[in-house]
Amino acid sequence: MSVAAEVFGARFDAVSRYVDILRSTGVEWGLIGPREGDRLWERHILNSVALVGLLPRSATVVDVGSGAGLPGLPLAILRPDLQVTLLEPLLRRATFLTETVAELDLRSSVTVVRARAEEHRHSYDAVVSRALAPLDRLLTWCGPLRHPDGVILALKGRTATDELRAADRELRRQGLDGEVLTVRAHQGAESTTVVRLRRRPR
Repeated sequence: MSVAAEVFGARFDAVSRYVDILRSTGVEWGLIGPREGDRLWERHILNSVALVGLLPRSATVVDVGSGAGLPGLPLAILRPDLQVTLLEPLLRRATFLTETVAELDLRSSVTVVRARAEEHRHSYDAVVSRALAPLDRLLTWCGPLRHPDGVILALKGRTATDELRAADRELRRQGLDGEVLTVRAHQGAESTTVVRLRRRPR
């Protein structure tokens, strides 16, 4: 918690309210496992905002398959300059997100869209996802949402390098280069593995 307080600074009260919502409504609605309550800060919040240094100033960001709002909501709380869209196809989750955005007073910078990625017709500076699907499948959903000069940031685990290798054909088809990065929200936080995909230099 002390690490999170240092990371979020003046925005710590807002992210604390979000954690309280996840521990209560999030668990009750089945968006967060009951055993996750004690691990929310490290496993979910700090893991999500490890992406923050990879996002340009005032970027438009879409969180694909947002679920309980991770990583989109922690990023929006920490970086009010971002315009974040939470893309979620399931009604129950979209309702949770809409209510949470209102409760946290984030409606000026966060939009909830109930749709599948393949149905969404907008492009963004950054497309982010967390534990959504294998990279090759993720690319078919997220590629069309990326602005031509934009980036795809996928929070991954130990299989990141293998997934990147397996997605080589789709990467070539979309003209993208991929790299596996290890990032941290804070030097005292656990490391996070991110696959970053960008347009291949001409």
